[in-house]
Amino acid sequence: MSENTLTPTAGQTVGPFFHYGLEFEGQNLVAFPHSPGAIVLRGTVRDGNGAPIPDACIEIFGADADGSVPRARGTLRRDGFSFTGFGRAFTDDEGGFFFWTRNPGATDENKPPFIAAIVFARGLPNKLHTRIYLPEAIEAGQTDALLDSLSEAERATLVATRTEDGNLVHDIRVQGEGETVFIAYS
Repeated sequence: MSENTLTPTAGQTVGPFFHYGLEFEGQNLVAFPHSPGAIVLRGTVRDGNGAPIPDACIEIFGADADGSVPRARGTLRRDGFSFTGFGRAFTDDEGGFFFWTRNPGATDENKPPFIAAIVFARGLPNKLHTRIYLPEAIEAGQTDALLDSLSEAERATLVATRTEDGNLVHDIRVQGEGETVFIAYS
């Protein structure tokens, strides 16, 4: 090993101070509420015992309904009409979060569309990466390398549920039974 090789700094838990410096107006409004194609994505973040996590932060990024990757400015400053693809939400006292967004379209016609999600929470030394797939795509048999590498039970932790009114529900469990599949990047 070279003398110039540096040892990586360990990750650090983020504590209960998310709102300072991270919060911005309209942060969970990826799509303007009630605009054409807008849906609500909601869920609950839970710990290993199934208890809600009241101070987690969720970030999402997804393609627009036509599969195009958003390039519009406004990620941190919403203009009220542009779809930016990016959103951030903090969980409430019951671990709940919600976003106004759109159903993502496939960026590759041979793969199912998904919303990328990141979870930050007290006690996590590093953020957790996961995906939220649309149930219709999975029911239609669409798959990708990640889904192909998982058991049926693991795959189920990545698929949202469609409500009668067209919205999505997706819970995230950070550990324990039914733990959401998280993606490790090296």
